[in-house]
Amino acid sequence: MNGTPDGGLADLLAEHASLELELADPGVHADQARARRLARRYASLAPLVETSRALEAAREDRGAALELAAEDPAFAAEAASLAEEVTRLEDRLREQLLPKDPDDDKDVILEIKAGEGGAESALFVGDLLRMYLRYAERRGWATQVLDAVDAELGGYKDVAVAVKARGDEGIWSRLKFEGGVHRVQRVPVTESQGRIHTSAVGVLVLPEAEEVDVTVDPNDLRIDVFRSSGPGGQSVNTTDSAVRITHLPTGTVVSSQNEKSQLQNRESALRVLRSRLLAAAREEAAATASDARRLQVRTVDRSERVRTYNYPENRISDHRVGFKAHNLDAVLDGELDPVIDALMTAHTAELLEAGS
Repeated sequence: MNGTPDGGLADLLAEHASLELELADPGVHADQARARRLARRYASLAPLVETSRALEAAREDRGAALELAAEDPAFAAEAASLAEEVTRLEDRLREQLLPKDPDDDKDVILEIKAGEGGAESALFVGDLLRMYLRYAERRGWATQVLDAVDAELGGYKDVAVAVKARGDEGIWSRLKFEGGVHRVQRVPVTESQGRIHTSAVGVLVLPEAEEVDVTVDPNDLRIDVFRSSGPGGQSVNTTDSAVRITHLPTGTVVSSQNEKSQLQNRESALRVLRSRLLAAAREEAAATASDARRLQVRTVDRSERVRTYNYPENRISDHRVGFKAHNLDAVLDGELDPVIDALMTAHTAELLEAGS
């Protein structure tokens, strides 16, 4: 490919053409879940197809300019410019041919849990929840709070929210870097001496599993129901509508009490359970992979302390890539793109380095 890796390009171009034919078949759209998966895959391949076509055209134009330059030196500058364009497109295509995360086009379930810092940590869970909801709103994503356990002094002990794309955009590709320990440095509202405290919150991002991704045997589940309660133990429901599901083979426990009906809470809990089981399977596969593969995924290591939010200095710092900015107020209002873009750029650089 004259300087670009093959990377199965021909196969991917053929897949894009095949998907185009499938999506043109009205019968495919009778199964909405399948049609959505096909449309997302088609959309994910579109940039690569566009680059490939642009590269082919640039190479042809450069060849023509070189032929003309042999007769008329005035075309030499155009040939040189086109050579630079070919190199630029080859670099872009090389990036687009890097191994893709199989979950990149999935929706996600985001879990935020209070950690070190007690009441202040719970308050920051609420702040992060608002940040992610505002970010989703800015990008046109739909959100649904699946479960929320209120804290007595405000905020949440634990909250789970589903984030779903309205179109063909994959959300995991952007939000997967949010997993890890998030620290906040600020003066708590309960601090009378004005001292800065450091608290921690855990963020877990799961690709939302569809039923075709994970099979859950009903015989493997223990389902308990209980009465939902609000902060301070106040009852917010007079019926046993909250649901707790235990997956017996793995010991995974999930609960949901945010919906009014037991059936709705059961479905919300199952969504979280399927996603946790899918994530566990992915992590097990990664743990047995080669050192090169582990290198490729190190930037999304959830065990790392990934980010610090410093209120007195209005500073946000992402420790994985050395990102710093003094616009914490804007970030907390949902302007997360610069931070996420920096992480995605670093991850791409790692993949290129590993590939070379």
